[in-house]
Amino acid sequence: MVSIHCGSRGLGHQIGTDYLRQMAHEATKYGIELPDRELASVPVNSPLGQDYLGAMRAGINCALANRQILTSLVRKTFARIFPQSDLKMLYDVSHNTAKLEEHEVNGKMKHLLVHRKGATRAFGPGSSDLPPRYKSFGQPVLIGGTMGTASYILAGTAESEKLAFSSACHGAGRSMSRTAASKHWQGRQLINQLAERKIIIKSRSMRGLAEEAPDAYKNVSAVVEATSNAGLARKVAKLVPLICVKG
Repeated sequence: MVSIHCGSRGLGHQIGTDYLRQMAHEATKYGIELPDRELASVPVNSPLGQDYLGAMRAGINCALANRQILTSLVRKTFARIFPQSDLKMLYDVSHNTAKLEEHEVNGKMKHLLVHRKGATRAFGPGSSDLPPRYKSFGQPVLIGGTMGTASYILAGTAESEKLAFSSACHGAGRSMSRTAASKHWQGRQLINQLAERKIIIKSRSMRGLAEEAPDAYKNVSAVVEATSNAGLARKVAKLVPLICVKG
């Protein structure tokens, strides 16, 4: 199993930063009171709202293209070393997105723009949004771990629709900022520690490794257990890392 975790890189971050600032400024014009600046918003049909959606979709397209390119390179590499290999894609899913979907609210079906931050879609069995091969099982939910911890494959549930508009977590989430992590760990130290556990790490940046130290994240197994117990998604497979390549 090869897991690829890549987004729109700096583009997505810039889009979020730029529009958060503009929305915080324009919110009062629409009578929106913000309990937190991070919840800055404007009406979706306003000029700024439409501009944001367009920019966000550009970021999503960039991320999709990045993952397609990386997938192609991985397949070519495997084919060169293992000529009989046939790597089929399980699922490609984006997170940090806003998508127009139909959900039940107070007994009525409504069209909603569901914004998932640090979350991913988790449609249950029978959903019309799923391709035929997953209709009877539910959507694959991919929860990435760290360089030194497991990643998980889950499947969406029918309960998730009522609980969270068919959403589940996308990962464990950080418990320490990248800046703090880079001060706390050294890249070479992490490579040696993980090598003792038979995990090979390859990276061009020692600082990048330090920023992604396993202990800079919450316990992904505990997060997956909570997700499963809450009924947001059901556990299917646990993936333990052997090799990690950081771009």
